[in-house]
Amino acid sequence: MFRTCVSSGSRVASSSTTTYTASLHTSAVLNASKKSGLRTKKINLANTAKRLQEAAAVRPSVVLGTRPHEEAEKWPNCDLAKVIINEADLHSTTAMNPKEFSIGTVDLPKEFAFGVDPDAQKLLFEELPAVAAQMNVNSLPQSDTGKAEKVERLNEDERLKANLLAKALDLRNANAAGIAFENRRRIIQAFSTPENPYNTGRTEVQVALLTFQIRNLWDHLLKSKRDVASRRSLRMLIHQRAKLLRYLRGKDRDRYETILDRLALEPESVEGELVV
Repeated sequence: MFRTCVSSGSRVASSSTTTYTASLHTSAVLNASKKSGLRTKKINLANTAKRLQEAAAVRPSVVLGTRPHEEAEKWPNCDLAKVIINEADLHSTTAMNPKEFSIGTVDLPKEFAFGVDPDAQKLLFEELPAVAAQMNVNSLPQSDTGKAEKVERLNEDERLKANLLAKALDLRNANAAGIAFENRRRIIQAFSTPENPYNTGRTEVQVALLTFQIRNLWDHLLKSKRDVASRRSLRMLIHQRAKLLRYLRGKDRDRYETILDRLALEPESVEGELVV
């Protein structure tokens, strides 16, 4: 009987040892380690994706040159945005600017075409009408009894002519190409030096013109996303602008930083590798 109890106890001990040994088998340990490694990999991938997403949210655009959350603030306040004329804003109103001259009130347009500067405006609407009216008055005979009424009528005729000329010189009469030409003229004058106000070879002028083209092309691509040719042109313009800015940075660091501020461009958007 004692022998029977000993043999049964041995069998129980042997079975428990086998079960414990199986739980510590090499394959079980490897499977647990593999699952832990997969969980760690998923966590690392999720953290990497989150960091990339956060970096993209604050990275400056290589096209616009500003960070996404700063575009609405920086672009309207830069020098380039203040110089150019927006076609939609130009046609949003038909109001004129009445101004008093010696011949009477003349309704001047808000924006002149054909490069009519303030000096030309003074010549066309103040000096020439007054001279023409005076010449017509001098041609009247001295003994004319109704001279005062004729003088008033002559001044009114010159005022009407000035109003017609003002309407003809209104930039709202121009098409898109005419408005673009006027914008290029303004950019060249704004970014040139006072000594040479129309210096198209100046690096700052070329960079400003390229930025103007890039923004116009970007607005077009937002509406026509399948325009592959324009997308390629946009890529070429961006790299051309970066090349000019890289040259300017090596030549004069102060001018480089000044033009970036005037065009609302972040250094990260024009330096290094640009992926469009």
